[in-house]
Amino acid sequence: MRTVHEVSKLAGVSIRTLQYYDRIGLLHPSEYTEAGYRLYDDTDLEKLQQILLFRELEFPLKDIKTILESPDFDRSKALEQQIALLTMKKEHLENLIDLARGIKESGVKYMDFSAFDTSRMDEYAARARESWGTTPEYCEYEKKAKGRTKAEENRLGTEMMEIFRELGAIRETDPASEAAQALVRKLQAFISAHYYTCSNEILLSLGRMYAGGGDFTANIDKAGGEGTAEYAYRVIAAYCKG
Repeated sequence: MRTVHEVSKLAGVSIRTLQYYDRIGLLHPSEYTEAGYRLYDDTDLEKLQQILLFRELEFPLKDIKTILESPDFDRSKALEQQIALLTMKKEHLENLIDLARGIKESGVKYMDFSAFDTSRMDEYAARARESWGTTPEYCEYEKKAKGRTKAEENRLGTEMMEIFRELGAIRETDPASEAAQALVRKLQAFISAHYYTCSNEILLSLGRMYAGGGDFTANIDKAGGEGTAEYAYRVIAAYCKG
């Protein structure tokens, strides 16, 4: 058993943080001394490692608590996903370092913005969260999807792709135009009605995924023509900014 001071020193986490984790039910110590001091065993430390890994990936504490308390939580699978996300984060930081070096060597005219692109990492993180089934949006989706047949799911998918087909038809116009903005409002309302409440924040995250490559981009471009996914993101960005 380790005291809160020993765990603080071992994990590099402040005593106040450990006390806060205990208070909100995220990490309770296994035992307390008669004087009320916290004592942590190896199981507690394993859980703390999980918490800190999620924190490195910028998960909110309330989401971490829900994930770890889920009866379906698969620690081994979560570790694999965390490794993948941390590897992407490492690559992202390395790209930023290379960019900074390029600017230093070539001056401010070194115009390369690709290093700032986090869409691939964002898409993977969203898929990981969905697989844990812990976000309020996922729970809402599960509730709305319950009882829907495969045919109904396919119909909804087709209807959603129709919105992207409409966006593709006007993809040469200004993303801030009323026609484009009307379609993004239609998309947001469709997602909220059939899947989960689509806030502007969620919509913007979806927009990044749409344009981030992979299946999302390929399917949207297939529906509306090449460049539709990127245009959809720009329309969404203009909508959320306004």
